Amino acid sequence: MQLFYRTYGKGQPFVILHGLYGMSDNWVTHAKLLSENYQVYIPDLRNHGQSEHSELFDYNLMAEDIAEFIKMHNLENPIIMGHSMGGKVAMRFALDNPNKVSKLIVVDMSMRSYKQSDFNYQLIYALLDIDFAKMKTRKEIEDNLDQTIQNQRIRMFLMKNIYWTEQKKLSWRFNLKAIFDNIDAVFEGIKSTQQFDKPCLFIRGGESDYVSDEDFMQIQKNFPQAILKTIPKAGHWVQADESIAFMDCLSDFLI
Repeated sequence: MQLFYRTYGKGQPFVILHGLYGMSDNWVTHAKLLSENYQVYIPDLRNHGQSEHSELFDYNLMAEDIAEFIKMHNLENPIIMGHSMGGKVAMRFALDNPNKVSKLIVVDMSMRSYKQSDFNYQLIYALLDIDFAKMKTRKEIEDNLDQTIQNQRIRMFLMKNIYWTEQKKLSWRFNLKAIFDNIDAVFEGIKSTQQFDKPCLFIRGGESDYVSDEDFMQIQKNFPQAILKTIPKAGHWVQADESIAFMDCLSDFLI
C-alpha cells in the first residue's frame, strides 16, 4: 500500500499516526516542533488523506502498511506515536514488531473494543448524507453538517477532508464507503499474547472516557513499561485541546 506522507527535520525517525477521518495535515504543527530533534514522518493511513484507497480496512492491514513504510524509508529504531485509531495501529505494530520500535506513544486510546455510540452513528450518517452532485460549494456542505454535528471543531476537522477533484468536483479525501463497510473493525480491540517491553507513554484527556484506570491495567499486561499521563482539561483530541501541556508531556518522556 503506497502511503502519502509529510516529513520534517533530521535525526532519529519519529512516526506519527493520525486518527479516524484524520490525515497527516492535522499533525503538521506538532511535527514541526518535534523536528528540532527528530526526523518526523506523518503518513496518511490507508483510505485517508492522499494515500491509496482499498476495500480492505482493519488494524492488521494498517500495521502491515506501516511495516512496509518503515522498510521502504529505511527507518531505524523509530519512535511511533498514534492518536485514537492511529494509537491502535501503533500498538498493533509494536506488538507484532517489537524490534522495530524504540519507544511507543499512544494518545487517548486503549486496547479494548469500543461500542458504537449514538454520536458515532450520527457522524458517519451525516457524512453519507452529503450529496456532492447537489452540493457545489464548501459552504453548502458545512451548512448541511451543521444540522447534525453541533460541535464546530469536529465540523472543521471533517471539512479539512474536502477537496476539488481533477473533474472539478468536491469530494471527500477519505474513502467513506470503505470506512462505513468496515466500521465494526475500527471499533475492535487489540488482542495479543505478545509484549512490547520498551518505554511506552499513554496520554489521556482528563475529560475523555477513552482510557479508564481499568483499561490501563490491561495495557500494562502487553506493555509492562507503560506509564500513564493525564492532561486534565483535554478531551479526546488531547493534542489540540491542550497543545502546550501535550508537548511538555512528550518532552518529559523523550528526554
